Amino acid sequence: MPRKPARHHRLLPVRPLTFSPFARSVARVATAYLVKHHMHDAMQQFAGDEFKEKLKNVDRQSESSEDEEFDGVVQADFAFFDPKPDDFHGVKTLLQSYLDNKQWDLSGFVDLILGQTTVGTVVKLEDDEDNGVFSIITALNLGRYKDHKCITELKEFLLNICHEIDKIGNLRSLLGDEAQKVGLLVSQCVVNLPPELLPPLYDALFDEISWATEDEHKNANQKRSSSTEKDEAFVYIKPEDEILHKLSMWSFLFPLQTQQVATHELKNYQLTGIVMAVKAEGISSFRQQLHALINES
Repeated sequence: MPRKPARHHRLLPVRPLTFSPFARSVARVATAYLVKHHMHDAMQQFAGDEFKEKLKNVDRQSESSEDEEFDGVVQADFAFFDPKPDDFHGVKTLLQSYLDNKQWDLSGFVDLILGQTTVGTVVKLEDDEDNGVFSIITALNLGRYKDHKCITELKEFLLNICHEIDKIGNLRSLLGDEAQKVGLLVSQCVVNLPPELLPPLYDALFDEISWATEDEHKNANQKRSSSTEKDEAFVYIKPEDEILHKLSMWSFLFPLQTQQVATHELKNYQLTGIVMAVKAEGISSFRQQLHALINES
C-alpha cells in the first residue's frame, strides 16, 4: 500500500554515534561535507553581507584541519518516501561500491530497486530541492529477478569472493535452488545518518515484506537468510550489521579493494566486507535488538 512521507525531525550531530575508531574517522569526513553543504545552502537563502561573512568564517573553521572537530549541529528534517524513478542518481551514488570495485550492471540493479512499488524506503531531507538520498533500504527476491544481468553478476561476485569451503555449498544453494525463498537485503546510507532512524526504517521494511507476501498467495515469498560464525577483529561500520551477524546461520568475510580516505586511523586497516545468511524467523529478534541498541545509545 502507498505510504505517505513520514517526517523525522533530527539534529545531525557533527560527531555522530560511532562504534569504532574506523567509523569515527569516516564519520568526520562525511560530516565535514554535510556541514559545508548546508552552510552553502543557507548562504544562498539569506541576504545580508554580515550574515554571509559570519557563515564564511565558520565554513573556513570546519575545513581548517582534519584533527579539529566542530562542536555544533546541523538541524535536519528527514522524511521517509517510497522509492521512485527520480531517486535513480541518488540511490546509484549510495550503492557505488556495493560490490566493492567490480564493474557491473549497477544501473540495472538500481532500476530493480526503484521498480518495486510495495517494498523499500528512501530517506531524504524534507523539502530539499536537490532531492538528495541519504539512505536506501529494500529487499530483492533473488528468484524473481534471477534472469536479470545485474543479479547474475551479483551471484558471480559472491561465489568468487567466497573462499571458505564449508560455506560455498550453502551459498550456492541459496543463490540457486533456494533463490525463490531468499531476499537480498540492500541497506546503504551516509555514514552519519542519525541512528535513531534505523529502527523505523527496518520496521517499515519488514512490515512491507510481510504485506507483500500476504498479497502474493501464488508465490508466498519468504525471506531466507543465513548463518554466521564470529570472526576475529571485525569492525562493524553499521550498527545493525553486528546484530545480523550474531543472528546469521553462517557468514564469511572478504577483503575490499575500494580505495578509502587516507587517515592515520585507517592507514593499517584492511577494509573488509561480510556476507551473511539470516533465517526469516530471526527478523523479530533483530528488530527488538536494534530498538534496544539505539535506545541505550
